[in-house]
Amino acid sequence: MSKFSHRSIQKELLDRDDIPFEDIKQNMKELNFINTWLGGHRITIKGIEALLKISNYRLSHKLTICEMGCGGGDNLRAIGRWCRKRDISVVLIGIDMNPNCIMYARSRKDNFDIDFIVDDYRNVTFQTKPDVIFSSLFCHHFSDEELQTQFNWMKEHSSVGFFVNDLQRHPLAYYSIKLLTQLFSRSYLVKNDAPLSVLRGFHKKELYSILHEAAIHSFTLQWKWAFRWLLVFKH
Repeated sequence: MSKFSHRSIQKELLDRDDIPFEDIKQNMKELNFINTWLGGHRITIKGIEALLKISNYRLSHKLTICEMGCGGGDNLRAIGRWCRKRDISVVLIGIDMNPNCIMYARSRKDNFDIDFIVDDYRNVTFQTKPDVIFSSLFCHHFSDEELQTQFNWMKEHSSVGFFVNDLQRHPLAYYSIKLLTQLFSRSYLVKNDAPLSVLRGFHKKELYSILHEAAIHSFTLQWKWAFRWLLVFKH
């Protein structure tokens, strides 16, 4: 049976809790490069735009956006730049249970005031619900059953809606990223985890099945280049 027929259950190295900080740092730098040049950040912005447009959101108060599994915070910084260009006042929150990822995120020198939280997302509560909760390249780390819980948490804790930016499981995506990382990456984490991430990614029918089991129905699911899914749920 083809290894693309079903989602891989093999854990990525980044899911371990014994990876040294310097290795995490190199991994985060290269992931930001990949997201920048292969369009990952653009898809994240598309998710924000879709929710604000669908909801006819009135920007009369600060917009609050929270990312689950924020890693080095690059998605939040991309959102911050997008908001700044449009004079949108925004509060940015990043959640990640890996303290080394948050240590790296906090070490970045920029003008964005981002509230980083080191914890499992399930332990996090908000005084006021964020307008938007999202994840990028985070969902594929979890089983289908865990994702049902995750999607419902995002639904329950957001006021406007949530979106997910994640990977399509496809042979071309797998062999392309495997070749590119072998040639250009200096991170053993990226070399191992990038192609494995694709194998842990999703076919369209799998996402529909997970959402159905989670009783989430008001959503759109679009394919985006390069081999990404953009899932948007609006309250």
